[in-house]
Amino acid sequence: MTYVITRSCCNDASCVPVCPVNCIHPTPDEPDYLTAEMLYIDPDGCIECGACVDACPVNAIAADYELEGDAVRFEEINARYFSDPAHAEYDETPPAPQRRDWSAVTGPLRVAVVGSGPAAFYTAEELLTQRGLDVAVDMFERLPAPYGLVRYGIAPDHQDTKAVGDAFATLLRKQGLRLFLDTEVGTTITHEQLAERYHAVVYAVGAMQERRLGIEGEDLPGRRSATELVAWYNGHPDFAHLSFDLSAERVVVLGNGNVALDVARVLTQDPEALARTDIADHALAALRSSQVREVVVVARRGPAEAAFTSPELIGLRGAEGVVVEVDGEQLAGLTSDDVAVRTKLDLLQEIADGEDGRTGPDDRVVRLRFLSSPVGVVGDDRVAGVRLERTELVADGDAHRAVGTGEVEGLECGLVLTSVGYRGAPVPGVPFDEVRAVVPNTDGRVHVDGEETPGLYVAGWIKRGPSGVVGTNKSCARQTVDALHADAVAGRLPVPSVDADVVEVLHEPLDVAAWRALDTHEKALGRAQGRPRVKVVDLAEMRSVARAGA
Repeated sequence: MTYVITRSCCNDASCVPVCPVNCIHPTPDEPDYLTAEMLYIDPDGCIECGACVDACPVNAIAADYELEGDAVRFEEINARYFSDPAHAEYDETPPAPQRRDWSAVTGPLRVAVVGSGPAAFYTAEELLTQRGLDVAVDMFERLPAPYGLVRYGIAPDHQDTKAVGDAFATLLRKQGLRLFLDTEVGTTITHEQLAERYHAVVYAVGAMQERRLGIEGEDLPGRRSATELVAWYNGHPDFAHLSFDLSAERVVVLGNGNVALDVARVLTQDPEALARTDIADHALAALRSSQVREVVVVARRGPAEAAFTSPELIGLRGAEGVVVEVDGEQLAGLTSDDVAVRTKLDLLQEIADGEDGRTGPDDRVVRLRFLSSPVGVVGDDRVAGVRLERTELVADGDAHRAVGTGEVEGLECGLVLTSVGYRGAPVPGVPFDEVRAVVPNTDGRVHVDGEETPGLYVAGWIKRGPSGVVGTNKSCARQTVDALHADAVAGRLPVPSVDADVVEVLHEPLDVAAWRALDTHEKALGRAQGRPRVKVVDLAEMRSVARAGA
């Protein structure tokens, strides 16, 4: 027997330090950690102790004999990772734990963390679990509910991945952490008011704005971003009022990352499967009456350069009532020295060979289309289709880039979703790089007028851009706290100029008790329907429920 990491791996590496034989890789200290699709357990090194199973926050690890359905594939994927010579010689000795020495820091440290998603909670965890550190952390969230990406970004049928929120809920019970909800920095309180009350302010506000393609017709009604759709079906209150026209049979998604596959899966799978999740009620009703039968996912480059991961493709193939199709000619002769790319190509070849053939008359289709670049969205009063230019790959150093061939064709559809990434948004009073759409920083320490500024930090997507998965934010937060630690030990942190509690300048913020009241209310609604929860999506109702039960 050996243990196997499966699709829901969050990459936060909680399993790594508990493994007594260092057989889980890549670790956060290894160079390929930030680019790895997931973590892997070496079947030859695993001693079957089960410590990793207990440590995993998303129940992604199982014994090989427990694997069922599409999870069986991950036994091969774990083993294959270590067949790569680059991954075959990891040290079997577990790395010694690295502990920060805070002994030079005198007196209590006050830290403000802005945001309440994974990056914010991992930052708070890094601070609150330090030995020898007297620290108080205040977390500020503009919405009446915490958890950010976990609540509003992860697809509703990925409940296993959402389980990472349970660890955040545990942290909320820790002494030294206060949560201020319904509190927006820049409106409810200013950055300057935070800076004068805390030794350090860490911004972990994520990135929720869409990136645009800059093509003709992009502003036509019926062209929306995948960002909006994801927030809509997840019940984000800023997006709950939106509507999406699902009356046409075909939807086109421009972009082919994991978010693109997420929205394709949600739009095509059996709505009754989604009815067992925490999908927003308004989205479930719309999907039940949807006429969509085909989603075309369009990529400028080829299959070997596909932005989605193998675990996400496996999840798409396993969706109820969904058939995946790909043109086998686009796969001809493709191979790669990269084991992750080779696995992805093998999965795509299986699809091309017909292993995902139709099983019923009501099946819906997701078509993965490569080597096609959008050059325009067409329609008179609203979207009627897209124009796609066939591309070919040309060598560009060690990679390939797509160039247009001039051969253009039209593809009819009723809805176009662009899925080409997220952009951060500026926070009043905090520097912002408009080109990269991040706060300028070095290892989390913010640059003000080009100079690193002790006392002001960033973590998560607003720090590094929209890359990685939920758990990637843990190593990101660790790096940021390393910078904060260095500044604290060197005596570079500013001394708060105002000693008064921040509560004095806030306008009736919601606290942890209010969130627990809302959380309990949603879960009670969910139990009545056999669902994890039924989300309240109206801001006024969220506040009312939270205050009534607090």
